[in-house]
Amino acid sequence: MKTTSVKGTNDYLPKEAELRDYLQNKILKTYIAQGFSRIYTPIIEDIENLEKSDGGDNLNLIFKILKRGDKLSSILENGNFNNLADLGLRYDLTLPLTRFYANNKQNLPSVFKVIQIDRVYRAERPQKGRNREFVQCDIDILGSSSPNCEIELIDTTASALLNIGLSKFKIRINDRRILKSLLLSFGFKEEDLDSVCISFDKMDKIGSEGIEKELTEKGFNNDSIIKLCNLVKSLPKNIDEISANCGNIPEIEQIKYIMNSVKSIANGKYDIVFDISLVRGQGYYTGAVFEIESEEYSCSIGGGGRYDNLVGKFTGDNVPAVGFSIGFERIFSILNNKNNTLENSKEKCAIIYKDEDFVSAYNFAQSLKEEFNIALFELPNKLGKFLNKLVEMGYKHYALYGENNEIKELKSL
Repeated sequence: MKTTSVKGTNDYLPKEAELRDYLQNKILKTYIAQGFSRIYTPIIEDIENLEKSDGGDNLNLIFKILKRGDKLSSILENGNFNNLADLGLRYDLTLPLTRFYANNKQNLPSVFKVIQIDRVYRAERPQKGRNREFVQCDIDILGSSSPNCEIELIDTTASALLNIGLSKFKIRINDRRILKSLLLSFGFKEEDLDSVCISFDKMDKIGSEGIEKELTEKGFNNDSIIKLCNLVKSLPKNIDEISANCGNIPEIEQIKYIMNSVKSIANGKYDIVFDISLVRGQGYYTGAVFEIESEEYSCSIGGGGRYDNLVGKFTGDNVPAVGFSIGFERIFSILNNKNNTLENSKEKCAIIYKDEDFVSAYNFAQSLKEEFNIALFELPNKLGKFLNKLVEMGYKHYALYGENNEIKELKSL
């Protein structure tokens, strides 16, 4: 049998798990302090819900769960292999949230501010920065179409990052409606816009030549493709330049309002910039979209946007919604490599005892819990080697119970 975890998943050593718990707790406390409430949803969803969720390329990454028992046997006998799965693992936390909201709306406030910190699954090809199992930290506001929701989500998310020690970042923002207005002005058809946006979202990976090739393969008008690629090659530097192409549409004024408000609230702690190239790959986004870019590590560490039509897939009613997700695994990787000391945590102390002294050693350990996080260990044959292992595990102090019980500083031998 294999001892390694499945490709695209990870085991975490106690020190790593401690950091993960610390970061998630700091993020959670920030969210709660801003008036958001936590929920839990299952990792398993109905396959129909997942496949009809407008999740963009993520729909190709769903872990599907086969039907079981007689249902599976019947399908195999009939050769109907297109209907093998009835369940799947969630690929993000947004689809489960909208199903949850539709099912529990009568028990929720009219404007629902919600937290989800949980695992999601995508059938990725495992590589650095891309796992099959990973944690997302989401906050969402459902039931309000006000742009003040975007402002609140952006600053709450930024506050969470500042609270865990990340400071050199900026928020990139765009609006799908502004981008679509541009695409329509280039000659693309309304029904083609989502497909064009999915290709445009790959600009960082494939560049203008890759976008041109992909759109050509999709059969779009060549003149429209050329106009879009010219935009890619000389991206407008600010939203005022976009106004010259789109006219003074309401969405532009709304983005200006969000940006000006966020800058006022941030007061220099972080920045927000307009970026017409920001798309976000999920097809369910309907308005403003945003990402957090770490300037120190040159990578995205979070993103989100408005998805006003997703709840309606379940209820038939229009329910405005917007969310922001922190990419927890990338943040964990950054801070784990920095080897930071956790704030406000007690130092760890090991009480080493002889077998016959366990009960009295245990009582002694209890008396130290106000000052230390305590663990008991039976006296090993090779004490020096064991003490070195304790240092690796993050212990700062130890005591040999029964030998004057002195608390000593722990250092590698």
